[in-house]
Amino acid sequence: MGQHEVEQQLDELKFQAFMSAVLDDLRALDYLIEHDLIESGPRRIGAEQEMFLVGRDLRVSPRAVEVLKSANDPRLTTEIARFNLEANLTPRVISGHCFELIENELDELLVKVRQHAALLDADVLLAGILPTLSQADLTLDNLTPIPRYLELNRAVTKHRGGPFSIHIKGVDELQIEHDNLMMESCNTSFQIHIQVSPREFARAYNVAQAITAPVLAAAVNSPVLFGKRLWHETRLALFQHSTDERSPAQLARSQPTRVGFGERWLKNSVIELLHDQITRFRPIMTSLPCESSLAVLARGEMPLLSALFLHNGTVWPWNRACYGVQDGVAHLRIENRALPSGPTVVDEVANAAFFAGLMLALPEEYGDISTRMSFDDAKANFFALPVTICTHG
Repeated sequence: MGQHEVEQQLDELKFQAFMSAVLDDLRALDYLIEHDLIESGPRRIGAEQEMFLVGRDLRVSPRAVEVLKSANDPRLTTEIARFNLEANLTPRVISGHCFELIENELDELLVKVRQHAALLDADVLLAGILPTLSQADLTLDNLTPIPRYLELNRAVTKHRGGPFSIHIKGVDELQIEHDNLMMESCNTSFQIHIQVSPREFARAYNVAQAITAPVLAAAVNSPVLFGKRLWHETRLALFQHSTDERSPAQLARSQPTRVGFGERWLKNSVIELLHDQITRFRPIMTSLPCESSLAVLARGEMPLLSALFLHNGTVWPWNRACYGVQDGVAHLRIENRALPSGPTVVDEVANAAFFAGLMLALPEEYGDISTRMSFDDAKANFFALPVTICTHG
């Protein structure tokens, strides 16, 4: 879930102040890691459940804001489109009946959303891509009216300097242009969060990269977009193109895209990953913290690092670093963003158990995965899933 309150214009002074806050946050995080001030030991799992709201005709129902108001549950929040919702599940220690508890909580939340949606003649559907979507559904009238989404659309389309071009070739071929960010709302996912100790982050992140392909292969369910039969998991190509803010000149220089798998194994720590994101991608949104994270540290308190992770929230690798503070205790997580929503809760929980099991077992069985497998093979496995290729227009 991203930060909702952001500045709606990015002038040079705000940019400089925000970058200063981002770098302060990175220094603060480095200090926390070096002084063992981030929680180590507990291995927890959490998840974000994205979903579609549909009407009786199974076409999108843009009633998310009303459903959220009626349900009044802090675990439920908005997504970019008025026909999407997100549920944030309770983090649980990976032990005992944790996956049964995740399944029960998901079932409970979906029942609650369905009850309140039914009052508006709507229902919930879990799918990576809703097969009944049409391009006419993706207008700014269906953009959720929250500053974060409005600014994200403004900034990305401004940087792009022209329409988004989407070309995906499978059994059929789709080639379209779209003038806003709403193509992103075609995708819903089941995002798994695994808490890791800061000093093991690099090795754990490399394992997550290596296992994403086989876990995704067991989870694919999004072969159709706008009536076209495309990839087994069309979300991979669609998400990359729908958030691609690169101008034609940046494309010509092979500027990296904000959605990607990465270019190499991590060697040292989460700092390495976040530093790459800062140097490669200019901020497209700002929100200045009330005080410097270094000042918060000097008081002996735990900083939120809100500037750093606002920027981190506008870069979308398939495995992303996350940081949080709960009851004054900081922690680090790896967020896997590749798996589709649905088709059932049982499928999603099975996928989460598969992912978590590999995260725990592979280091014990094989040690440092980067010494047993090349990064290029891990990346090739991820993109081999669809069989066919995707080109950017």
